[in-house]
Amino acid sequence: MSTKRALRIAVLLVVLGVAVFTLKDKVPDPGQIAGTIASASPWWLVLAAVAELTSLRHFALQQRRLLAGFGVRMSVPRAVAVTFTRSAISFSLPAGSAMSAGFAFRQFRTAGATRRTAGAVAVLSSVLSGVALVLMYGAVVLIPRGGATGNADTLVLVLALLATGSVVFGLDFLLSRGTVPAPVRLEPDEEARPDGLLGRGRAAVARTVADLRRLPRRSWVLSLIHATVNWGLDFACLAATAAAFGIDVSLVRLATVYLTVQLVRQVPISPGGIGVVEVALLAGLVSAGAGHDAATAAMLVYRLLSCWIIIPLGALTYATLRRRTSPAPKPAPRAPSPVA
Repeated sequence: MSTKRALRIAVLLVVLGVAVFTLKDKVPDPGQIAGTIASASPWWLVLAAVAELTSLRHFALQQRRLLAGFGVRMSVPRAVAVTFTRSAISFSLPAGSAMSAGFAFRQFRTAGATRRTAGAVAVLSSVLSGVALVLMYGAVVLIPRGGATGNADTLVLVLALLATGSVVFGLDFLLSRGTVPAPVRLEPDEEARPDGLLGRGRAAVARTVADLRRLPRRSWVLSLIHATVNWGLDFACLAATAAAFGIDVSLVRLATVYLTVQLVRQVPISPGGIGVVEVALLAGLVSAGAGHDAATAAMLVYRLLSCWIIIPLGALTYATLRRRTSPAPKPAPRAPSPVA
């Protein structure tokens, strides 16, 4: 076992140990949790599931839009299948984020992208997602504390985000019609790689900025909007789940909890943040004023919709992608006809 992996495991165990010690008297027993889940409002749970599925679709559309900006076409169903598969890889495997990026790179190449273009799309997708998350942080900081609360306000928020997602999807569809844009030429990196971590970091930033400038403006702007809607609808899933269990917490405080959990999730301690995210979300909901039973039930259902259920769905989409990309069997040679 490498030193880096051993350190990650040690950090994970320390975090979980501290969390268990802190929450050991606050987590209800399984019977109470099951009773709380059984009493949830089914309509809110359906709305939460729709929000999460739509969120994943916009992550797929973000990458599809970047590919289109470089002159590479990918259908919406294929982009969605790639998103589910790479999400499942990220959630379930060690070094899942790196393996997920590698899988996406290969799928972009299968769609017709060059190695340079596929790498640029993978990097720009991550950068724009990070920028969208920072924008959400800024919005939450600027909103006065207190904010909207109650099921009516949560319903308005979720429906507004779903409507925004539909408008953005329609705009993307209209822009995708017609001829394929002229491919943006990205020359292979021929310069010598600079030495040192700082030098390589500067070179990577310069290359990313150059790639972004080569893209048509509408491509990266629409990609950024897709990324923002993706994060917003994932938060809507959490808000609808909280409403399903009657958690009366202001949307601003709930957004603060959500963004804090996303920050914790970026630390690569475990695949998909499994274990760490659950503890951080539970602690955040309880500290925001949610009851222990409702907070535990909301955490479990949200993680089911946003992580755990995606793993088997990703396995199915992976099988579909392999079947579509596998070469067709060669026909057997015909036997020579008998001579009369």
